[in-house]
Amino acid sequence: MGATGATGNALLRSLLALGSTPVRALTRTPHRPIPGTTGTTGTTGARRPLFEVHYADATDPHSLHTAFKGADQLFLAMANGPAQVELETRAIDIAARTGIGHIVKISAPAAEADSPVAVSRGHHAVEEHLKSSGLTHTILRPYAFMQNLLRLAPGIAQGVLLGTAGDAPYNYVDCRDIGDVAATVLTRPDIAGGIHTLTGPEAVSLPELAARLTALTGTPVRYVDLTPDEMRDSLIHHAHMPGWLADHVTEIQQLAVARPEAPTTTVTDILGRPPRTLGAFLHEHRAHFRR
Repeated sequence: MGATGATGNALLRSLLALGSTPVRALTRTPHRPIPGTTGTTGTTGARRPLFEVHYADATDPHSLHTAFKGADQLFLAMANGPAQVELETRAIDIAARTGIGHIVKISAPAAEADSPVAVSRGHHAVEEHLKSSGLTHTILRPYAFMQNLLRLAPGIAQGVLLGTAGDAPYNYVDCRDIGDVAATVLTRPDIAGGIHTLTGPEAVSLPELAARLTALTGTPVRYVDLTPDEMRDSLIHHAHMPGWLADHVTEIQQLAVARPEAPTTTVTDILGRPPRTLGAFLHEHRAHFRR
């Protein structure tokens, strides 16, 4: 699910690179090209499909029944939002009824019943529902996506990086590594199951990130540390975020203050190679951060 989203699309690319696993890409807009597959016909020279594209909308149970039928495994990733628990638990129930045997779910750090992050409390509820379903399940808990830094590019290009995490270390992970881990779990039954926390190779504070961006772009990037209330107001009034998302961004940064973050070795343990670095990601996308 979510073939056009950050992690779903990364997984699709990883699976297509393997070339040996039949894939069904689910999207609400099957008539539109899926990012990363431009120029791909969907078939090999022998006319064997590389992947199928099916319509699926989590608010439409019938579409899920149709899309899930005949599948063995499900990658469950939905955008965070107020309806996420309802939609993901529905998808799990329909998956169980249609014969899917293994679900890989994208969750979040601190997925606990009493988590200080509302979205993480929601993920905990979905994880508990998944556990009670009786299905084999693998839970991936990635930290902050490096790709989300691109959303900050306009402000960074103007020399400002806003935050409310002080100098707390902050984990980042490249979505492409998440996709590679998910592809490995889905294609290797021997490692299915369990909970995996995914990070890059280092935790970097926001002041350090600003310093790295300064060195990368050749122009000063200044980190401005705000109070949580100031951060939330800025996200709502200047970034035009809905209130729940502004709360989420603020809560995630405050979580890093309350629980200093440190990288895990999970990506290396599963893939047999180190995760992509923040430095490499910033260099790859350096044009986005320049004036």
